[in-house]
Amino acid sequence: MSALIEPAELTHESGLVWLEDITRLDYVRQSLDRLPTRQGKPAFHRGSRMAGYAVLNPAARSSRASGTFLRRVFWLALHDRDGQPGGLYAPGAPSEAVDPRTISPRIKGHKTQRSEGGPESQAMHELGTTLPKN
Repeated sequence: MSALIEPAELTHESGLVWLEDITRLDYVRQSLDRLPTRQGKPAFHRGSRMAGYAVLNPAARSSRASGTFLRRVFWLALHDRDGQPGGLYAPGAPSEAVDPRTISPRIKGHKTQRSEGGPESQAMHELGTTLPKN
């Protein structure tokens, strides 16, 4: 869950790679995955789609036990709001979801009115973005 990610686990992030246009997404799910490399697009085996991932700097050390690196992966489930605007998450968002506009390398991001399903903020109106109506 997003709330369980500790700032110390993000200290070696050097960048984020977005595979989708985050201006169109109200939220993304984020998780810390154990991956075999510091960089590059990781393999993804969830029944969903990857929206982005973190890249680590050369100072990042692998786990002594597994030889893997902790890296953030950003993703969306098939039943998330962008795919099913009137679905389960029309109001609210999953616990591991954050507004992608609040995410940066080494910053885990947070929920916003937008990510939680409204009401629409002034910033949303300025961007010309609206939430689905129930």
